[in-house]
Formats: sequence, structure tokens, C-alpha cells
Amino acid sequence: MTDVPTHIRKMAHDREFKVTIRIGRSGLSDAMYEELDAQLSSRKVVKVKMNKGLIEERADRKAVFQEIADRVNAILVDARGNVAIYWRS
Repeated sequence: MTDVPTHIRKMAHDREFKVTIRIGRSGLSDAMYEELDAQLSSRKVVKVKMNKGLIEERADRKAVFQEIADRVNAILVDARGNVAIYWRS
């Protein structure tokens, strides 16, 4: 696992840092992956929010967030509740 630089962690945990991708009823669609990939290419750090109730169990949610990171070749900086923050160096 790659260490995430301090400035990336600070940016990720800033309250002003807004969610730019939402995972809704359609779930993990190809379009969602393409959008996340495109955003990571242009801004390096992206915040993703999954709709409540989509995945109930915390461990399952964390596994899904990690799977997303692996698929788009990014690092899962943090995952809390329904929100995950991805970084690509």
C-alpha cells in the first residue's frame, strides 16, 4: 500500500471538499467508473458518495470502495460511512 502524502490527506478531510460523484440506484455502472477515471485524471483527488441503503454492512461497503479503487487504479485515501475519497498520484 502506498503512503498518502500529508497534503493529500488534508485536502481529502477538508470540509469544503465536495462530493463530485454519487453512486445511486444504478450502482457501479461502467459510466460511473469512466467518470471517476476522468475526474482522477484531471484533479487527482475525488470524493464519492454512495446512496444510503445501497450497501448496509460497513465491511461490505469498505470492500466495494476498495474494489472501485483497484478498478480505476487509484488509492482509497479514506472511507467513512457512505463516502470514499480516492487519489491517483
